[in-house]
Amino acid sequence: MLEIRSAREDDLPAVAALAVEARDDSPTGAQLGAQDSGRLLEHLSVLLAAGGHVLVAEQNGQIVGVVLGRVVAAYLFAYRASLYLDMLFVAPRARRHGVGHALLRAATDLAARHECHDIYSAPVPGNRGVQRFLARLGFAPAAGHRVAPVAALQRRLATDAAARDAHAGRRGARIGLEDLIARRRRARSVLESGPIDLRPVGGGAPSRRRPAKTG
Repeated sequence: MLEIRSAREDDLPAVAALAVEARDDSPTGAQLGAQDSGRLLEHLSVLLAAGGHVLVAEQNGQIVGVVLGRVVAAYLFAYRASLYLDMLFVAPRARRHGVGHALLRAATDLAARHECHDIYSAPVPGNRGVQRFLARLGFAPAAGHRVAPVAALQRRLATDAAARDAHAGRRGARIGLEDLIARRRRARSVLESGPIDLRPVGGGAPSRRRPAKTG
């Protein structure tokens, strides 16, 4: 018998164990964090306290699947609310028995109750099985996530800023040198051209006035 329901407090250790299993089920799972059940339990508690949703699939008294979801209200780039699935996972021993479909039906009902327009899912990277499952149900790529460690990004930004400052300093020195060379060329041009001719244009040599006769 399969039951889909909201997780209770005493379900969280089993949900954390499934999260660890989901991590190990992906070729890139080792990049997702340590297998720290205590920390996972803390995160699950925070998710529930912040209004998140944890749906579990219980079969024969065991938790065999889970959906972690958050309702994201309308914001600058989305005028309708959405349901964001942080995790959708079915234990390998319970696959191909409709557990994933049942969990998504429950997630869809949850989205409808909160008047969500879309459902976003972020499958564990490298888990092709989950990605194929979502694609068959009509999930399409919406955006590509990129991630960078904070410390590494801080170092890179500092390096780029130093490089820009150095470039600006070299450019300023080059402009100053070019301006100095241009001023020297102008001064040399004046010296080589000699004194400026102040005679009237077209008048030749200025005429001399004859002195007036007296007597």
